[in-house]
Amino acid sequence: MTRLLALGFCATLSCVARAEGFAPRLYKTTTETGLPHLEENLRYATTREELCLGDRQLASAFPILRHEALRGCRLDHERRVGEDVSFVLSCASGSETKGGALWQLDELGIRGTLEVKLGGKNMTFYQRITGRAVGACAPGD
Repeated sequence: MTRLLALGFCATLSCVARAEGFAPRLYKTTTETGLPHLEENLRYATTREELCLGDRQLASAFPILRHEALRGCRLDHERRVGEDVSFVLSCASGSETKGGALWQLDELGIRGTLEVKLGGKNMTFYQRITGRAVGACAPGD
């Protein structure tokens, strides 16, 4: 009986740990923005920085979401399958902009790709964030 209770308790803790999801950690990241429709020398931009990322930050981590061209758009309709987390890009009514993001999370690091098609301009681009954990987030991050 004690073993059954212990197994039940462990199973409950395992479920709680999975429900909590991806705990915030400090990552050394590289963000690559690809604009395939531009000339070769303007096609890619890369930045590097340290970011505190966890479940709450995944939908807003892509810097391009703060660009004027995506005003009124956000990532929502989160879906989790194993270590993958996906989102749909939802924009204000009347916008033809479409897209989505996929994050792959594991012990080795994080990889997230946002793909966007700007409706009226028929222009596509992506932004990819890759990172490896370097420590704990600072308080307040």
